[in-house]
Amino acid sequence: MLHEKNVIAYPTESMFGLGCDPNSKNAIMKLLYLKKRNIEKGFILVASNFDQIKMYIDEDNLSKEQKKRMFLHWPGPFTFLLPARSGVPKWLTGKFQTIAVRISAHVSIIELCNAFGSALISTSANITNMHPSKTYKELFNYFGQDFPVLHGKIGNEKYPSTIINITNGNLIRHV
Repeated sequence: MLHEKNVIAYPTESMFGLGCDPNSKNAIMKLLYLKKRNIEKGFILVASNFDQIKMYIDEDNLSKEQKKRMFLHWPGPFTFLLPARSGVPKWLTGKFQTIAVRISAHVSIIELCNAFGSALISTSANITNMHPSKTYKELFNYFGQDFPVLHGKIGNEKYPSTIINITNGNLIRHV
């Protein structure tokens, strides 16, 4: 499904997420349309390991201390805003010079990223400004009974991942 430029739903640490191939503009446009989301917001990438996100990050603009801080929190429900490598598509970064990335400890995400062979888009399974899907019923109410879903169990986190800007240390989202 993912290699065919499709969007799928899958369980994450705290809710269902929607994902697709981050390098496919067609898949991203489908996702933006489904969510009624503005392209200027950018997206989070989720991966099973650091190698899956390295191509998107400008590592030369990360200090050893910043990398150490990230890896103290990974794998886990922490998203970091990192300097984006030159040439990363605007549909990933939005209006920003950073890329949002997370290395997950959730077994379904790890298996999905490993099977796909790459990082994936990770955004809440909902229409923009609506409540995120925490049940199959909510998911299907938003996107229909035939929407492709990787079946699995949502993790034990109550809230979406914490988002930290690694450059200035600012907490962007903490709940």
